[in-house]
Amino acid sequence: MLEINRHVLSNGLRMVHCKDSSTQMVALNIAYNVGAKDEHPDRTGFAHLFEHLMFGGSENIPDYDAPLQLAGGENNAWTNNDITNYYLTVPSQNIEIGFWLESDRMLGLRFEERSLEVQRDVVIEEFKQRCLNQPYGDVGHLLRPLAYKNHPYQWPTIGKDISHISNATMQQVKDFFYGHYAPNNAVLAITGNIEFEEAIALTEKWFGPIPSRQISQRNYTHETPQNKEQRMAVERDVPISTLFIAYHMCDRLHPDYYAYDMLSDILSNGASSRLVQRLVKEKKIFSSIDAYISGSSEEGLFHITGKPLPDVNLDDAEKAIYNELELIQNELIVEQELEKVKNKFESTQIFGNINYLSVATNLAWFELHGKAEDINNEVERYRAVTAEQIQFVARKAFHPNNRVVLQYKKLNA
Repeated sequence: MLEINRHVLSNGLRMVHCKDSSTQMVALNIAYNVGAKDEHPDRTGFAHLFEHLMFGGSENIPDYDAPLQLAGGENNAWTNNDITNYYLTVPSQNIEIGFWLESDRMLGLRFEERSLEVQRDVVIEEFKQRCLNQPYGDVGHLLRPLAYKNHPYQWPTIGKDISHISNATMQQVKDFFYGHYAPNNAVLAITGNIEFEEAIALTEKWFGPIPSRQISQRNYTHETPQNKEQRMAVERDVPISTLFIAYHMCDRLHPDYYAYDMLSDILSNGASSRLVQRLVKEKKIFSSIDAYISGSSEEGLFHITGKPLPDVNLDDAEKAIYNELELIQNELIVEQELEKVKNKFESTQIFGNINYLSVATNLAWFELHGKAEDINNEVERYRAVTAEQIQFVARKAFHPNNRVVLQYKKLNA
């Protein structure tokens, strides 16, 4: 059980804290409540662009990395469709440097044409490398629009089109920053070897003077239920034909989420899981197969991805998957199979919260989506899932009309 403390600044910044005396380090994790879903459909990729711009210099600090490295610290960031997350670690005696760096770039970036040009080029090259010049790199750009017709989950974090970033203007970039990157739209999680009183004092000192801002309101359209299968087939120069199947499912905060998560592990987590055991080992239809959930803040997708063996037809491979999904809808899983998956979840949760940096990241996420203390209830929620609940969500999700299929065929196969 993690002992969690909290403090809210007058500007709206929420700070959560958890001390870990076993380390001499401290982690600062700032989660901003902005992701790719907050972008304009004609100006996508901005959240990911800011993941880079935030390291390009702030109002009073032209080089973010140098002071942190001199203090023995490290940093990184990631973006998804829901949030943008920045974190750093630094020896406890140098922690104020971390507060100085993070608060200054929250206050304001150094908006210079040269910096924008450099980071824009970096993002464009990343787009080319990941999406255009890599096998299966365009799957997100094909599958998401099939699954989402209204909601902004219809484009990947890196952006819908490379031109959206190449044509981004300085004013558009400034507007995006000041509409989202603000103390009243963020959570600061502090973990490691630091007392709560010191964490409060440093947070007030460095973040307190930053004014709250008018946050851009989310006004996108929510997805309507899918009423027929969405399907696409493409040919590409890839090593092997691959099946990408997705079913609509609930959001991360829905009570059914835990049953969906366990269902994905029953199907494909480990050598003894159902799809691996039956379709890879016994029937030798696939060389590899995986089932996983998106875990998104709003209604997400239950993914099944499989690479059939070279002599197996994609249509036959697809039918084999549906046969297995039908079994789990019609038969309750046995207690032993359920308990094995629950044990895996429990160990994953426990080990995931041993490292002070992982705790900071997790606390920030839980606080942003509710309250940080919810992290202590995760094991209990997984433990409470029944075989009947898993059967219920399987029947709810694995309906043909709820299905999205992308047959990604090897060229001239």
